[in-house]
Amino acid sequence: MIPVGGAFSSSYAQARERFLQSARRAGLEVESKPHPLAGRDGEALAMDVARDGRPDAASLLIVSSACHGVEGFCGSGVQVAALHDEAWREHARRRGVTVLYIHALNPYGFSHIRRATHENVDLNRNFQDFSQPLPVNEGYRELHPLLLPQQWPPTDANRAAVARYIAERGEAALQAAVSRGQHEFPDGMFYGGHAPTWSNLTLREVLRSHGRRAARIAWIDVHTGLGPSGVGERIYAGRDDGGAIGRARAWWHGGGATPVTSIYDGSSSSAFLTGLMWSAAYDECPQAQYTGIAIEYGTLPLMEALQALRGEHWLHLHPDAPAALAAQIKGQMRDAYYVDSADWKEQVLRQAREALTQAVDGLAG
Repeated sequence: MIPVGGAFSSSYAQARERFLQSARRAGLEVESKPHPLAGRDGEALAMDVARDGRPDAASLLIVSSACHGVEGFCGSGVQVAALHDEAWREHARRRGVTVLYIHALNPYGFSHIRRATHENVDLNRNFQDFSQPLPVNEGYRELHPLLLPQQWPPTDANRAAVARYIAERGEAALQAAVSRGQHEFPDGMFYGGHAPTWSNLTLREVLRSHGRRAARIAWIDVHTGLGPSGVGERIYAGRDDGGAIGRARAWWHGGGATPVTSIYDGSSSSAFLTGLMWSAAYDECPQAQYTGIAIEYGTLPLMEALQALRGEHWLHLHPDAPAALAAQIKGQMRDAYYVDSADWKEQVLRQAREALTQAVDGLAG
């Protein structure tokens, strides 16, 4: 086991190096998919993939991080800790489960402390059939000018308008309108794009390469930002299918201690979303029985996290902002999606290990 502090990192570059070193220490080869752009500090960016187990195993567990870039501070820590956990790795081997670590699905966002990709796309809204008409989010259309005002911090008038919206319709309505995903405003928040992103296409390539021989696939994607601080909500990540939802709940419910929630029945802290990443598992590995969850670790209250996200997105649209303001915004963004405290990190790793073990047992059982 690695000490808690040694699993987590303070930058993408450090997180990537720790992941690469941990994989090599475990005797695993790493397949790197270079990103076309450089990182915040000029470092190389990549989606890095390490497979622990036989390539022809019938059961495959995928563990991924940084779908929403800045959330990679947490997800990378989970992956590094798992690679150092000899007891967990031996358990997976005994049960005949191969584990596929996908580090930094969105390395650009991770490095630049953004949620979006370099295309300004929310990766987890980008998995659409772009040959068909795209969903229309009229709620976001109404809010767009309020969310991204001309100046930051927002004026009193802007804050009052947002408060009035919440008073009249509620926080849940605001969350749903903002986060559902939208394809109308390329410069906006939660933009789903009009074509597959680099991360979308690269992930599909990884799934085809490593997943097409598996009969059963489980996927745990690590997220942060919703719910009580340190609590890892297990959100079902798959089609609205009773059998698959039941299977996920049987695997991960933890005797009722860790219920599996769903966007389909309103039990999740997440709103109903469109263009979700898990759909790629069905597309690229149609032969496999698929079961997945997102672990969503809470950080700050919803409106504080949304305010940090608004500020960072404003900064993206105003790159000439004063350096002190830019640093403050980026610091608030990082703090909104990663709690740099020993207690929070210990909670994250304990819950992640439990979920990983349950996934292996579910696949093998």
